[in-house]
Amino acid sequence: MITEELLVRARAGDAVAFEELTEPYRRELQLHCYRILGTVTDSEDLVQDTLLSAWRAMADFRGHASVRTWLYRIATNRCLNARRDRERRPAPATAPSSGLTPPEPSRAGEVMWLEPYPDVLLNQVDDQVPGPEARIESRESISLAFIKAVQTLPPRQRAVLVLRDVLGYRGAEVAGLLGTTEDAVASGLKRARATLAGRTHPERSRRPPLPGSSTEQRVVTAFVEAFENGDVPALISLLTTDAWLTMPPVPLEYQGQATIGAFFAHFGFMDGQRSFRLVPMRANGQPAFGRYVRDPQARIAHAHGLTVLSLEGEKIVEIASFLDNNLFAWFGLPRTIPD
Repeated sequence: MITEELLVRARAGDAVAFEELTEPYRRELQLHCYRILGTVTDSEDLVQDTLLSAWRAMADFRGHASVRTWLYRIATNRCLNARRDRERRPAPATAPSSGLTPPEPSRAGEVMWLEPYPDVLLNQVDDQVPGPEARIESRESISLAFIKAVQTLPPRQRAVLVLRDVLGYRGAEVAGLLGTTEDAVASGLKRARATLAGRTHPERSRRPPLPGSSTEQRVVTAFVEAFENGDVPALISLLTTDAWLTMPPVPLEYQGQATIGAFFAHFGFMDGQRSFRLVPMRANGQPAFGRYVRDPQARIAHAHGLTVLSLEGEKIVEIASFLDNNLFAWFGLPRTIPD
């Protein structure tokens, strides 16, 4: 519980008091930054930056807003600054570094800087009841589809949408957090909602199965069996007819059972010359796997990226294959496993 004594000590430069004051919000701030930036690596950096900025400004904090709201204001503005800096990053490679040439993609991906978020971190976020203005359910607000869609918005619209529709801050509060007017917030929110609505598929009526449900388990079990056996017909039988295969940060995306099947047969499984092991986990509230390629010379398998499944009913609507092995540390996965 935050007490006046704790605030006084923190303002006086007591580092222990400051940590006690801010630590309860650390994980939810990281999740907030992740929603805006789309990468768990950047979000952790921004939390560190936020807490450092808060520490430097602690002496001037007078409690006109709650500590939580004050930290969200700092974090949101740091994210907007980071977004501008990110635009100067070099573009990612156009193909995986396997020595093979991938087939022609269905389209180029819009969102390159995207990473999955470990469920083990989600479980560390204290349940915060969103304000009455929230419109997006907590499960939807962390899904990979939502995070990807949010990344297509201009940075300020992105912040407005997350603060209003996910966290439930009122328009006046968001205006204060962003240093703008209520009219600007309302206008930005309207445009953001319209953009996201235009990216949804009205024909999709089947929701993903509940986490851990028998339906989800059946799909996951069938996927693991097909993928580890390199069984392309079994793999594509699990997909919707308009399913997508994406490979962040490589901007190549493939749509449709036949196209995805051809990709896996000739490029992923290398016509039967390459096989994989999958280690189940969860990311973004969805079934996910650490992906390992079997070593033909030794009884081990090497890290080959992460896979996250987006389900619709009993089918897979997207396979997101993340290619960065540095993400394994966030999920507590080793770089090699015995095979």
